[in-house]
Amino acid sequence: MTTATADLPVAAEPAPAKKGGRSRKALQQKNPTSNDANINVVPEAAPPQESSVGKENGGTIPQKKSKKGDPKAKQKQTSEESGFERELREMQEKLEKLKIEKEQTEEILKAREESLKQKDQEQEKLKMEIKKLQKIKEFKPTMALPVGISLKGEDQEKKDKKKANPAKKKPSPPYVRWCKDQWNEVKKANPDADFKTMSNLLGAKWKTVTPEEKRPYDETYQAEKEIYLKIMGNEKRQHEAMKLLEEEQKQKAAMELLEQYLEFKQETEEENKKKSKKERDPLKPKKPLSAYFIFSNMRREALSTENKNVLEIAKLTGEEWKNMTEKQRAPYEEMALKNKEQYTQEMELYKQKKDEEAAILIKEEEELMKLQKQEAMQLLKKKEKTENLIKKSKATCQKEKGDKNADPNRPKKPVSSFLLFRNESMKKLAEERPGINKSTLSALISVKWKDMSEDEKQVWNHRAGEAMEVYKKEMDEYNKKLEAGAQAN
Repeated sequence: MTTATADLPVAAEPAPAKKGGRSRKALQQKNPTSNDANINVVPEAAPPQESSVGKENGGTIPQKKSKKGDPKAKQKQTSEESGFERELREMQEKLEKLKIEKEQTEEILKAREESLKQKDQEQEKLKMEIKKLQKIKEFKPTMALPVGISLKGEDQEKKDKKKANPAKKKPSPPYVRWCKDQWNEVKKANPDADFKTMSNLLGAKWKTVTPEEKRPYDETYQAEKEIYLKIMGNEKRQHEAMKLLEEEQKQKAAMELLEQYLEFKQETEEENKKKSKKERDPLKPKKPLSAYFIFSNMRREALSTENKNVLEIAKLTGEEWKNMTEKQRAPYEEMALKNKEQYTQEMELYKQKKDEEAAILIKEEEELMKLQKQEAMQLLKKKEKTENLIKKSKATCQKEKGDKNADPNRPKKPVSSFLLFRNESMKKLAEERPGINKSTLSALISVKWKDMSEDEKQVWNHRAGEAMEVYKKEMDEYNKKLEAGAQAN
């Protein structure tokens, strides 16, 4: 009976309450019996069992569930609706932000595109300017530039000259020659000796050599030295002469170049034509055509009558050449080989002519160099003559001055107006600018003298004139005294 009583509350499940939302009413008991009394006693202790059974089955108590008209449920719904509206608003704000960012990026892209377009335009302008500059005719002087001294360094020139002429080598002294002769003997006596010990041994042995034994080495050295000095002296004179000639030729060449450049500038300003292509040598033979090009030229004549384009003709000839057999290609290849042999023969003749022309040019250059050397030597002789005349004139002037200044009573000639101005202004400028060179001082004074007006120069001229009058009077008195002394004697 207890089991029946325990199972009764489980049978009263709250499922219908879920569907209708209403709890089932309890039935009224009629005339309870003894068994019914036992049943009624058990439900008083049953509520805890119901709760435990409900928990075990994962169910909840039906009394705790909210009904449709409950205010808490309404509050939940409103809160959910308000949260959904907030999310919508946030999403709308994000969309607006994204639209603004998109517009900004589009503006930035437009600005970049414009800047790139401007850069492209600038590059095109630069290209056009470069093309214009390229089109300008280059200045090519027609004159022959002077053949100067070689552009190699002085050390390299010396080495080349020594190789060309062994007499130009500096002669070795007698001690070195003697060491070369005695080296093998000393080395045999001392095979283990190194260079330092060998040089010490040879030096000690040289001290014991008598002057009679040294004499042949000295004589050969002196003879070679005289030859060397003569050669080097002649070369030095030639070098100086060539320098003089080169300077003169440079001046002439500079003037000719200037004239030619001015003419060229006028022509370019008038013409402004395109740059002329490199002129091909008309005597040089043309390269022969290959077998394919011979075939294409022959076919072009036939296909051109059919009113076809150049591209179509090229395609057709290419396809035909590919499909041709070796027998069909043979005549064209034979023609190409014949043309190639003829070309090689013509090229050999052309190269021979060029080599002959180059040899003629070299000979002409050598003759020119000889003539230039002669001219240079003549110029050097003239220069030496002028220098000797200047030296002689200076010597005669100094002698005359010495004769004149021999008498201490003879009055001195006064200084000119410029020298008076120079002596006084030199002191002032030296005080104003300490540490300045004399050359710069003299240059400044000469510039000042040139810039001075005639009125300002008149003061110095007057002073110089007064000094000259005094000098003349003194000279008259001095001459009278000399005449009186000569008459007395």
